Amino acid sequence: MAHMSSHLENAPHDLMDQVRAASAARQPLRIVGGDTKAFYGAAVAGNTLNTTGWQGIVSHEPTELVVTVRAGTPLAELEAVLLETGQCLPFEPPRYGPASTIGGVVAAGLAGPARATAGGVRDYVLGVRFIDGRGEWLTFGGQVMKNVAGYDVSRAMAGSLGTLGVITDVSLKILPVAPAEATLVFALGQHDALEQLHRWGGQPLPINASCWVKDETQAGAPERLQVRLRGAVAAVDAACERMVRESQGQRMDDRQAAGDWAACRDQTLLFFSAPSPELCLWRLSVPQTAPVLPLPYAQLVEWQGAQRWLWAPAWAAREIRAATAAVNGHATLLRADASGALGLPRFDHQSAAIDTITQRLRAEFDPVGIFNPGRMA
Repeated sequence: MAHMSSHLENAPHDLMDQVRAASAARQPLRIVGGDTKAFYGAAVAGNTLNTTGWQGIVSHEPTELVVTVRAGTPLAELEAVLLETGQCLPFEPPRYGPASTIGGVVAAGLAGPARATAGGVRDYVLGVRFIDGRGEWLTFGGQVMKNVAGYDVSRAMAGSLGTLGVITDVSLKILPVAPAEATLVFALGQHDALEQLHRWGGQPLPINASCWVKDETQAGAPERLQVRLRGAVAAVDAACERMVRESQGQRMDDRQAAGDWAACRDQTLLFFSAPSPELCLWRLSVPQTAPVLPLPYAQLVEWQGAQRWLWAPAWAAREIRAATAAVNGHATLLRADASGALGLPRFDHQSAAIDTITQRLRAEFDPVGIFNPGRMA
């Protein structure tokens, strides 16, 4: 059950006051932390409500694998604290720069290279506190999973892009860093890479992440599949030996591989630099078993085939969305071109069922509609 906190002396009163004033005036609010993900979703007009003044690690229970953090806390600060006890956020949220905050991580719901095996942001959210559209401070969940009125509100906040409320505190499940890690690289085209990943997927191998890319900046550049293994030392060593032998791969230098995965996670790989100003970055979410899509654009493939990035002009939206829908996937316009791709929806249409649930939650928590209006249009 949601309840007002008994610790109101520690409440984020300034944020609550701003929300109450905005609600009374029916004035939209643009909620930001470090503002590193302003590109994600449609632009929002409104007064800025900044959460970075509300930061700090409230509690960290290494033996319980739980951490509770205020939303304005920098992601880098939390990751440094967790690393001291040999722990991590397994979903590897993209950092997009040092200002990235925990509230933004949860609100955006974006996960990094390990998503296909480790799970996404909402899989690790145990509880949230947030300010609703009436300026009330609500608590859902906690350090154990709880459902509320048929909806798991804590998890619904993940990926809601600030449209349901102002996240103030989050309790997250954390995990120990894997004892062993190795990265293998294979010279494979996209079709063969996908086929190989499917074969490996049916075997007991400790595959944690994958990334296929062709460097389009060099003529005749190689197509590469990188696969990261994580787990027990013996399991990683045995898998390395077998996969290299069976598929003519090579083991990468650990330090170089770590840099590559960090760049993939944070989208600082060369691929993620816009090839030209008139191109948009599209994120395609498809079943892992989907074939190579018939799209004539440079691609990068992650999540064992389930996430595919491509650069294409805004006018190709219909073609991209049709090709993705044909394999039961959906396409998101992640970064617009220099013109802002005006009028082009950033997200595919949701199903009627999801739309109904979303509208019910918004009516419950933001009845006047002041939080990030239009961002998920």
